[in-house]
Amino acid sequence: MDSGLFNISLSDSEEEDQTSSNNNKGNDTNGTNTGSSRSDRTALSQADFDALKKTYRPKMENGEIFKTITLSLGESIAKPDIQELLHAVEELYFFRRYDEAVRFLHDVLGGDEDDKASCLDNDTKTQLRYYKAKCVQKSGKANASVTASR
Repeated sequence: MDSGLFNISLSDSEEEDQTSSNNNKGNDTNGTNTGSSRSDRTALSQADFDALKKTYRPKMENGEIFKTITLSLGESIAKPDIQELLHAVEELYFFRRYDEAVRFLHDVLGGDEDDKASCLDNDTKTQLRYYKAKCVQKSGKANASVTASR
């Protein structure tokens, strides 16, 4: 009895990949015969891998993201740019460079009466203002501890 209700077929994704690659084996999107599967097209030979490995350099995040950000905030700003802005502030905060973070955030947000960041959404502005307040607070504590130790 096949009612159709709860007639769900569960399968393993490897089986689907193999059957779909077997069905499509030798054909590209134009229907022409290529004679290779997806794994053949995406695999690197050992020599190619070694050549790529020699040129690879990991990206080092050392508290300098904020120097790469251009502060010409226009009418609209793309989401990746907003993410980079937040990462820059978070990185300065993480490395305890509070004074630099405050100066950077002042350049981005402006003063209390300015609204340089009108192109940013409210959530981003709220988060940046939060970081600015925390950095001002931490900067004051850091400066107080330095003067107390002298």
